[in-house]
Amino acid sequence: MVFTAAGALALTACGGDGDGGEKKTDKGGPTAAEDSAPSVALPKLDGEKLSVAAVWTGPEQANFVKVLDEFEKRTGAQVTFVPAQDPIVNFLGTKIAGGQPPDVAMIPQVGAIQQAVAKKWAKPVGAEAKAELSKNYAKVWQDLGAVDGTQYGVYFKAANKSLIWYNAKAFENAGASEPKTWQDFLKTAETVSASGVTPVSVGGADGWTLTDWFENIYLSQAGPEKYDQLAQHKIKWTDPSVKDALTTLAQLFGKPSLIAGGADGALQTEFPTSVTQTFTGGEQPKAAMVYEGDFVSVNIAQTKAKIGTDAKVFPFPAVGPEAPVVTGGDAAIALKDGKGAQALLTWLASTDAAKIAAGQGGFISPNKGLDPAAYPNDVQRTMAKALIAAGDAVRFDMSDQAPQSFGGTPGKGEWKTLQDFLKNPKDIAGTQARLESDAAKAYKS
Repeated sequence: MVFTAAGALALTACGGDGDGGEKKTDKGGPTAAEDSAPSVALPKLDGEKLSVAAVWTGPEQANFVKVLDEFEKRTGAQVTFVPAQDPIVNFLGTKIAGGQPPDVAMIPQVGAIQQAVAKKWAKPVGAEAKAELSKNYAKVWQDLGAVDGTQYGVYFKAANKSLIWYNAKAFENAGASEPKTWQDFLKTAETVSASGVTPVSVGGADGWTLTDWFENIYLSQAGPEKYDQLAQHKIKWTDPSVKDALTTLAQLFGKPSLIAGGADGALQTEFPTSVTQTFTGGEQPKAAMVYEGDFVSVNIAQTKAKIGTDAKVFPFPAVGPEAPVVTGGDAAIALKDGKGAQALLTWLASTDAAKIAAGQGGFISPNKGLDPAAYPNDVQRTMAKALIAAGDAVRFDMSDQAPQSFGGTPGKGEWKTLQDFLKNPKDIAGTQARLESDAAKAYKS
């Protein structure tokens, strides 16, 4: 049975510092990230030059570089961050063709890991990194980084992608309360709308946000078995369960008055703006709610809103009997042989590396050995605990499991078809047909 978020995520009851605030435990002491003895042995790599490619930018990149800085201090290696572009498989292909592959790449899709293995780019994980994974990770996270029984990926970063963040003042002014079911969510949206504030912000310019909307509805409504079957294309996108999920999603997408800027506006709104416009504007923000994962806190931190006070969060509402818990994540894979790349994988699988990243905010680790005190506020601590508690019952982002041409390419496949659906949510049959046509081609190749 899929993990139920409702009980474990009593999020809005949590106070907490903003991500830039004091990094203290609830008892006022130092965080677990401070002054702890190293828990992982790393080799000396004096003068060795390594490069790590990832699509991260802004605060996400800056926080990751701090993790790399500590690796440099402990090993003597010199590590360069290489900015990558989506789709990362194409970016890596260009680098490899030019004879300049990075030593390690952070891969945001399970399907992309499989492609890297099929192309013989990825190198198997060494014994030291495997030992860290065995000690610190639930089996589901190890399996997600494996292909045909061989370990290739180390999941450094995870995401709880079943959350809806809201502007507390907008809810208060509207007399709205946190919904627990999809029907209650729609009623809450109407209540907020009646107060003069558009209820929902959608970052439709980034097609991946739309796949996340669909996945949460599908998992809750169709259940985990069907979810797994669709993720592996063992059932077609023309299946009645897909029709049901799209029909449910159309209850929101089909009412432009409930979406900031309507469908046209949403399709021009990139993900970061969908967040910041929800928490700026004083008494009249452009929207009262925005759906996305725990990483939204990084974008909220760019506004004056304080997480836990001004910006609150509730679990994605249940469509069926269970509320969904969909996760995503980024895995490190080695693209070069050698002690340096393997040492970096070992480091990223360690609790020490996870502590550094967690302390910066806007990050959740799948590392079950990480003390929750390492997180900077109660909201993130609770989200992290919920993800770890889900254990092997969590379901990974469906589009990230698909071949990248279908589930992870801007302007193509699922991203493009769901953008078209946002614009015309009445065309459910046509949407299903296009999804199936694109999926069939992608999975065949």
